[in-house]
Amino acid sequence: MNIGKIISISELNVKIFLEDDVRVDIKEVLKTIVDGKEYRFEVVSVEENVATTIPFDSVIGLKRGLDVMKEADSLEIEYSDASLGRVYSSYGEPIDGRPDETIHKRGVYDKNLGLEEVDISGDILWTGIKVVDFFAPIQKGFKMGLLGGAGVGKTVLIKELINNVYMTLKSNAVFVGVGERSREGKELYDEMKESDLLDKMCTVFGQMGENSTARSKAIYSGLTLAEYLRDEKKQDVLLFVDNIYRFVQAKSEISNELKNVPVENGYPTTMISDVSDVEERINSTPDGSITSFQAIYIPADDLTDESVQTILSHMDGQLVLDRKVAEKGIYPAVNVFKTTSKSIDIEKIGQKHYDLVEQALKYLTRYEELEEIIAVLGIEELSEEDKSIFYRSRKLRNYFTQPMFVAQNYTNIPGKFVKIEDILIDVENILTGVYDKEDESKFLFIGDYHGSFNQG
Repeated sequence: MNIGKIISISELNVKIFLEDDVRVDIKEVLKTIVDGKEYRFEVVSVEENVATTIPFDSVIGLKRGLDVMKEADSLEIEYSDASLGRVYSSYGEPIDGRPDETIHKRGVYDKNLGLEEVDISGDILWTGIKVVDFFAPIQKGFKMGLLGGAGVGKTVLIKELINNVYMTLKSNAVFVGVGERSREGKELYDEMKESDLLDKMCTVFGQMGENSTARSKAIYSGLTLAEYLRDEKKQDVLLFVDNIYRFVQAKSEISNELKNVPVENGYPTTMISDVSDVEERINSTPDGSITSFQAIYIPADDLTDESVQTILSHMDGQLVLDRKVAEKGIYPAVNVFKTTSKSIDIEKIGQKHYDLVEQALKYLTRYEELEEIIAVLGIEELSEEDKSIFYRSRKLRNYFTQPMFVAQNYTNIPGKFVKIEDILIDVENILTGVYDKEDESKFLFIGDYHGSFNQG
């Protein structure tokens, strides 16, 4: 049934004059058909008889006077096991070339947990990755910022996290590409398939070449898939978002096109609520949890940028991958000085773990100072205490490298999952001098050390 006609068109703004007896609500989906091609729009505001909508795709081919119909109450995506192993567009449509298997769909805006449903006393989600579990333990339901440019091993770390959590908890993961390059999306798809991880995850891509609407909607579709795994399958889900800044950017572009008044810094007045709408859906319940890793682009390397600060205010910690660390052959290339977690708390991880983190950071900080002294004066000029700190710190730095399961086809080193109890024993032994006579090269790309040390 026709409900109105298009009266004006721009790239991100299509206005529709509604029939007198028609009522549409915000977020409802409307459509028109031109020469067999379907164009869809989402309602963002209604004033009297005029609905302002944002088009899902290009407006090329549209013209004024076209009849408009109602399609659905809101965007929907598959809400069943059929979503596993699939790749969806921002609008919940399969884009992996396989037949569409529809069992049950749900609106992408439907879910908001009540205060009584949220569980903030979740356990630590141990990943088996030494540098993560030791320096930035992740509590179930945490939101972690993932910072780092291209070529520092971000994709390998993401794949290893998916692999390890599935291996220990049999939990699935969701990957959301917000403003992803289509080439990078295809690379990730191929790598996941090659690593036998594709059927353990669901994927949503809002590609960089698509319009702002597609880039702004990908996150909602991804959240809906994660909520299915948490609420229906009772899982502890990993949600990866790459890149959450692109969501804010897309919302800003839409706001400008709709002639909404921006605040002084150029971001829309709704930015704080837009980010909150997304972040507040990432939580634990007594039955399951969604733990997220969100890549954050820092515009012009300015951490004080309003949007970055808004996003970071929701984070429970951050993992920082650093090119300078990668250049030393240390993988995962985590900068331990910039990596943080709210779980570094005596109440959550215990006195021993807390003290060891403090001591390790003290050693590694002094090590960086000593490197500069040695470069000028030579190691012979150091005191015996500083020499001990220097050599132990090098063992410690090497120890936090790790062979990855998802990379073993390339490295020929079997992947290792290391329990936190073993990590604490090894770190304590390095810092107290138990391994002083051991060569530092023995600590590179291993799992735990004390087992082999005791056997040897």
